Amino acid sequence: MPRTLQPELLDSLPPEHPDALHSRRDLRWINRIMGNHRWFTRTLPRYVHSGECVLELGAGSGELGQRLATHRVCVDGLDFAPRPAHWPAAQAWHASDLRYFTAYDRYPAVLANLILHHLTDRELADLGDTLARSARIIVACEPHRSRRSQSLFALVSPLFGANHVTRHDAHVSIAAGFRGDELPRALGLTPAAWDCHCATTALGAYRMLALRRS
Repeated sequence: MPRTLQPELLDSLPPEHPDALHSRRDLRWINRIMGNHRWFTRTLPRYVHSGECVLELGAGSGELGQRLATHRVCVDGLDFAPRPAHWPAAQAWHASDLRYFTAYDRYPAVLANLILHHLTDRELADLGDTLARSARIIVACEPHRSRRSQSLFALVSPLFGANHVTRHDAHVSIAAGFRGDELPRALGLTPAAWDCHCATTALGAYRMLALRRS
């Protein structure tokens, strides 16, 4: 399956549209079923140093950042969306396009949950070039691109009442996902400079932990 990018319906809907609200509810179910938030909370605390703050790309509703805060991981959010009402007052929220954000050098650790598959190969290369200047940890969870993932989602989605937006966007997201070492290669994280670990799960998650070599 070659990687293909198509527009996602959720991106075209106003934030308060009923279909958008339902789809964001579905995304919470997807993260729960795939275990994405649990993986981040197991992984990041081991690598983030005291006093460091993590930047979450595509922070959305802020739920992952809040969860990490309970594990004493400081997280600032970066997203098109306005700052969530419940976002911690002490933490920054950057309402910006991640492709044009100019303060990456403030963050030694960066996380991305179901957002990097939206980027073209050129955009991934540009982002990787920017992150390589200052980040020492990049942690990402994305869709695993496979026919099995497509079939599994089609089977599971009716069980949690996924609406037509979610069903469409999940198909598109999986088709834009990653396999093998595609993500670190797309970001330009060379083995000489980075220790990268990529793995996939039975439930369709593609996970990357990239640590800058000393």
